[in-house]
Amino acid sequence: MEHACFFIGQRTAGEEVYPALAEAVERHITGYGVRRFYVGRYGNFDRMAAQAVGEAKARHSGVELVLVLPYHPAQHPVPVPPGFDRSLYPWEGERVPPRLAILRTDQRMVERCAFLIACARPHLGGSGQVLDFAQRRAARGLLRVEELDPAGI
Repeated sequence: MEHACFFIGQRTAGEEVYPALAEAVERHITGYGVRRFYVGRYGNFDRMAAQAVGEAKARHSGVELVLVLPYHPAQHPVPVPPGFDRSLYPWEGERVPPRLAILRTDQRMVERCAFLIACARPHLGGSGQVLDFAQRRAARGLLRVEELDPAGI
């Protein structure tokens, strides 16, 4: 398991979540020693997570922001956006059906990382399914989950 943090949240998350999200990123850096953050690119929550990590990178040396790609980059090329250090496609050598790619990639990253910052309603949509999965891992001591108030969704 990697000493890194992944984010999961519904794409419709409102801007009012941002202050708590930025505080959570800061806490993970200063309190838990996290230096690598993995972020997707599907929706407002992912955009805000990337922004929060980008701002933290300006204050803390050695922080890395990695774009997670659910689809093979040869089939779905995605340039690394400004502020990101690199991208990661976690399925090299494996096949994932395109209709399940985002959900399975999120689950793979939850398995890979020691930390998760989440803003999702349990049991609601793909983000909720991944949060449920993460909570089961956390109950077994395999992951530390910080849930933000989903009222801004």
